[in-house]
Formats: sequence, C-alpha cells, structure tokens
Amino acid sequence: MLQEVLKALGERACTSPSQTALIRENVSEEEALISSEQNSELQPLHRGGGNLQLAHFRTHPRESAPPTESCRGSSQRSGPGAVASDRASRGRMAGEGAAGRAEWAAEKADVTVSLALLSVVVLLSDALRRMLARVLAHSGLEVHAAEFVSTLQLCCCTHELRVLSDVGKIERRLAHTLTYVAAVVHGLTFKGAVGNPACTLVHTYRQRLVPGAALWEIACQFAAAAAARALMPLAWSLGMSSLHVRHRAREFQCTSPVDSPLIATAVETACACAVQTAITQTRSLEEKYRVHAVAAVVTTAVYAGGPSTGAVFNPALAFSTQFRCEGRSLPEYCLVYWLGPVLGMLGSVLLCDWLEGWRLVRRR
Repeated sequence: MLQEVLKALGERACTSPSQTALIRENVSEEEALISSEQNSELQPLHRGGGNLQLAHFRTHPRESAPPTESCRGSSQRSGPGAVASDRASRGRMAGEGAAGRAEWAAEKADVTVSLALLSVVVLLSDALRRMLARVLAHSGLEVHAAEFVSTLQLCCCTHELRVLSDVGKIERRLAHTLTYVAAVVHGLTFKGAVGNPACTLVHTYRQRLVPGAALWEIACQFAAAAAARALMPLAWSLGMSSLHVRHRAREFQCTSPVDSPLIATAVETACACAVQTAITQTRSLEEKYRVHAVAAVVTTAVYAGGPSTGAVFNPALAFSTQFRCEGRSLPEYCLVYWLGPVLGMLGSVLLCDWLEGWRLVRRR
C-alpha cells in the first residue's frame, strides 16, 4: 500500500525520469525493511524469508507508470537550454531597465540645467532692469530700457524652452507646464513692459503711445530679439548639458513647423486674438491674479497652435526664434509671424470695442 501511495504522489509531482527511478529505489528499500521486520516478528525461525523477499524486490522492482505529458514538458523545459534562455531573457530585461533609468537620469539632468539657465536669465534681467531704471530715471529712456531688457528675457527663455522641446524631446505635458510658469514669471517681472510689437501697435491705436514713441519701442524690441538670437548660441556652446552638446553638434539648426503658410497665418491670428482678448478682459483683476489668467490662455494657445506654427504670436519673438529655421522663405515668415499676430490683436481690440459699445447702447 505504501508503494501505491508513493507511486501516486510521484505521478502527481511532475518529476523527471531520473528522480522517479531514485524514488522507486528508496520505496523498494523501505518496503523490504518493513516486510523483514514483520517476518521476524511472526516467523522468528524463518528469518531468511525477509532476506529473500528483499533480494527478490531488489532484483525485480515494480515498474512505475511513465511520466505524463506535463511531466515530460516540465523536464524538457528544465533542461540546460531553457535555463540559458531564461537567463538571457532576464539579462535583456535588466539591460532595458538600466538603459531606461540612464535615459531618465540624463533627461532629468538636462531639464535641471535648463531650469538653472532660465533662472539665471530671469535674475540677471531683473537686476539689469532695476539698475537701468535707477540710472536712467527722469531721462525718458527708462521705458525703452525696460522694453529692451524684458524682450531680451522673453526671447532667451523661449530659445531655451524650444531647445528642450525640439532637441530634448521632453514630454508635452512638462513643456506646457514650463510654458505656463515662464508666462507667469514674465508677467510678474516685466514691470509694465509688453515685449511685443503687436501690443505696442494696440497701445498706439488706443492712443496710449504717440507714433514716435511706439517706433522707438518697437526698435528696442527687435534689437533685443537680435541680441538674444546672438547670445543664446554662446551659452549653448559652453556645453553645460548633453542637450546643449547635441544642439551644438547640429550647429544650432532648427526646422520650421509651418506646412501651409495660409493655415499657419490663420493659426497665429487666432492665437493672438485669444491672448489679446484675455489681456483686455482681465484689466479689472489684480495683477497677481491677472498674470495667471493670461498665462493659462497663453498655455492653451501654445497647446492648440504649437504643432502648426510654434504658437509665437509675437513678431519680435518670431524674428529671434523662427526666422533662422530652415524650411520657409523670408516673405512666408513675415506673412505668418508678423501679419498674423498684428491682424489677430487688432481684430481682438476692434471686437472688444464693438462689444463694449453695444453693451452701452443696451443699457441706455
């Protein structure tokens, strides 16, 4: 009976043939010893029977059932080839995990360096703005100096954010988060400057600026855009991160996202109209709340129009970041990035003025 139980257990456990033979031998010895003890107790005068039974059991062991299909498969899979394959698979998985961790660490380091560079640009710009405001006080030039420094800050930060997005291939969600934060920081540090020639034209239309002052302001904005266009490659040449090294290896080249100039012009017009409408409709809010509202609209416009044009809606900023890119001619860039934002912002102003007049007529 013990042999049958052990046989059943051996069949249930998917053992290999060599293990099955070893179990059979152990079972045979155990049964022989048990039979020998029984014979010695019942027939003490015939002790040779037990030895004969043991000898007979060893000579003619009971054949066990062949292993089942599942046991054969298990024994085949547990061979040296399967072990080597399993080790190779684990090695590949470990290699892929290590490569993923290394890539994530490199991306994190690139983002950290870019954030540090953006912080340095903002701090230096704010210090320079304060210093020029004190030096040029009561001279009439402090406004133009603030426009120059603020536009320079805007263009330098946008250059770095674009490198993070185009060369670094960071996640779009992270890129939009950085865009929102940058918009808030610009709004809090500009100190009344606009940094956008289209906004300057809007101020001229509303008679907040005389044409001569507006031309000087626009000249300062384009001068700052040209300065940022020349300064940022010098910063990238330092190779502070692997991202900057890759960008330098590509000779700071970029490709225009514009596919169709007419569609791109419409996109820039719509984005500029939305941003200018947000600026107009949030004039009654406190500055600390207004900057977040405008930054949210700017981020939404970048999300919607970024794949088509980069969502610049700023002629000076486009001159700094887009005009050097390959893929389109100068007239097409002027159409998309100069005419589009001007039409969008002036259209927003005319629409808001018409709605305000219509409300006044209804109240009367």
